[in-house]
Amino acid sequence: MKISPLENPLKSLYEEDEHLWLTETIKLLKENRLERLDIENLIEELEDLSKRDKNQVESFLRQIIIHLLLLQYWTAEHEYNYRHWQGEIATFRVQLNRYLTTNLKQHLLDNRGDIYQESVFIVTQKTGLSLQIFPSICPYSLEQLLDKSWLPY
Repeated sequence: MKISPLENPLKSLYEEDEHLWLTETIKLLKENRLERLDIENLIEELEDLSKRDKNQVESFLRQIIIHLLLLQYWTAEHEYNYRHWQGEIATFRVQLNRYLTTNLKQHLLDNRGDIYQESVFIVTQKTGLSLQIFPSICPYSLEQLLDKSWLPY
């Protein structure tokens, strides 16, 4: 028996208690009681989850690239900061590798160029270095960016 959206108690629960809505949704899925699902909000939550995961891995990759650029190009601060930058690179690599799935890795491959451009912008703002000193396209492969021991020298 199909439940109309107006009769669906999950729909109103979503507005009142999102955590309880999620618990009930999971229970219905496990019991294969699909006709009782709040499909509209379930789709919205899954789309939000996908966006959140993509934003998270992009953020980690952006931080790796930023710190690699600092390490490689900000020579005036290298001696004082290189260990800190290496530590940041290691931290963000560990975090990124913890989140990475096949789909999210493909997302990073598809968006590496844009993430690199954002990273260059951030580094130029932070350091005052000229945009012209940086390669126009990302000089690091995704494999290098993910490799826990790789550094650009």
